[in-house]
Amino acid sequence: MTEKILILDFGSQFTQLIARRVRELSVYCEIHPYNHFPEIDETVKGVILSGSPCSVRDEDSPRLDLSQFRGKLPLLGVCYGAQLLAHTAGGEVAPSKIREYGRAMLHTEHASRTRLFQNILADTQVWMSHGDTIVSVPSGFKVIGSTETVSVAAFRIEGEETYGIQFHPEVTHSLEGKEVLKNFIVDICGCHQDWTPSNFVDETVQDLKKKLGDDKVVMALSGGVDSTVAAMLVHRAIGKNLFCIFVDNGLLRKDEFEQVLHSYQDMGLNIKGVDSKDQFYIALNGLTDPEDKRKAIGRTFIEVFDHEAHLLEGVSWLGQGTIYPDVIESVSVKGPSATIKSHHNVGGLPDFMKLKVVEPLRTLFKDEVRAVGRELQISQNILGRHPFPGPGLAIRILGDITADKVAILQEVDAIFINKLKDRGLYDKVWQAGAILLPIQSVGVMGDERTYERVVALRAVASVDGMTADWVHLPYDFLADVSNEIINRVKGVNRVVYDISSKPPATIEWE
Repeated sequence: MTEKILILDFGSQFTQLIARRVRELSVYCEIHPYNHFPEIDETVKGVILSGSPCSVRDEDSPRLDLSQFRGKLPLLGVCYGAQLLAHTAGGEVAPSKIREYGRAMLHTEHASRTRLFQNILADTQVWMSHGDTIVSVPSGFKVIGSTETVSVAAFRIEGEETYGIQFHPEVTHSLEGKEVLKNFIVDICGCHQDWTPSNFVDETVQDLKKKLGDDKVVMALSGGVDSTVAAMLVHRAIGKNLFCIFVDNGLLRKDEFEQVLHSYQDMGLNIKGVDSKDQFYIALNGLTDPEDKRKAIGRTFIEVFDHEAHLLEGVSWLGQGTIYPDVIESVSVKGPSATIKSHHNVGGLPDFMKLKVVEPLRTLFKDEVRAVGRELQISQNILGRHPFPGPGLAIRILGDITADKVAILQEVDAIFINKLKDRGLYDKVWQAGAILLPIQSVGVMGDERTYERVVALRAVASVDGMTADWVHLPYDFLADVSNEIINRVKGVNRVVYDISSKPPATIEWE
């Protein structure tokens, strides 16, 4: 069984980043809310307590019975996690006299014999982000690190492998933070760093064979990375018992329906294309609210998919390409991150579909999915494809949806994406697209004034979509794209470029 690190989430904005760093060490980990996590078994090699926007001094702050971990498993508290360890054992946590946010120098002299800081410089840059601080530690706690303004920046509990740090090792500004995490995970927890794409494929295929047996699985494909990799894993396990359906919802990119079907020709998958554009346009008629549009698309997709699934005999499973960020963003409990938006591929199916769900990728981040895809020898044309939202262009058209608006945006998007490819910029961008705004602006074309639509271009750099920065595309490139769009796409007379990062903005506009 795969060994793992358990990360308990108290609501920190950095929790997902801790998981990313652990997995970069080829060690599997899982994030769970502090108040809802699985039973601890022999596969759990250590526990990390995340930070939190809360204060341990508040009566309603997130609390946890730490006795189930302390002295039984290696335990690392990060910021709030460290303060919780100290506070519940009788230490004093108080508001910081000087709120410490940003870079600081961690001094670890006399800590050279501490396993957590082995091979770490005596003075190393770390990233602080906390309003409270540990003023004094309880009996049995030994201070192993401090900064100029924080006397207890790190501690360990004598007689156990329990540690607390008041800095964030997971951010790049903590220059040796990854080494600190490696010391904890590999040396202290004893993890073997054998969680690799190859091992994931082997274990997942074996698990799928046991779970599915001779059962039939139906799966919706989109041509994207997630659904393709998930389908190939299921295909490797059950072969022709997998039936794939690709639905044209009328909200795809230009010519995407034909291109996607063509790309699957040589992959050995059973796949059927279904043209349902009109059905989706009817369902979206008059809707302007983003959530209403998402729900209408999800509901219509289920209707179309259910109809097609019933044309197949003996299907008992639905395969889905759900990945870990979908799961994380769909969990909302007191403390951990609130739901950002609905995900129609998370949380099961309507009762009338009567299908069990199999999600072979639900533990993976996007870049890990691509690594698994390379292990499965899937074409780079698919693996390198930019992410595309499930609701498609419906959430890139602000306001109501019409076939005319979709046609305009498809043309704009095609020019933008093709220009990125022509200039060798496509693979340097994580996700790009165009947004049709619900406004018109005055323009001049020839000797006539125009009053036409505005489009925004969006291009971001990211690893897994949890955070993203806008890409500094060359000015001459943007000028060329803008000129091409305005000259070639009737109905558009103004192009703008989105320079917002996530957070605070999201990647998509709706």
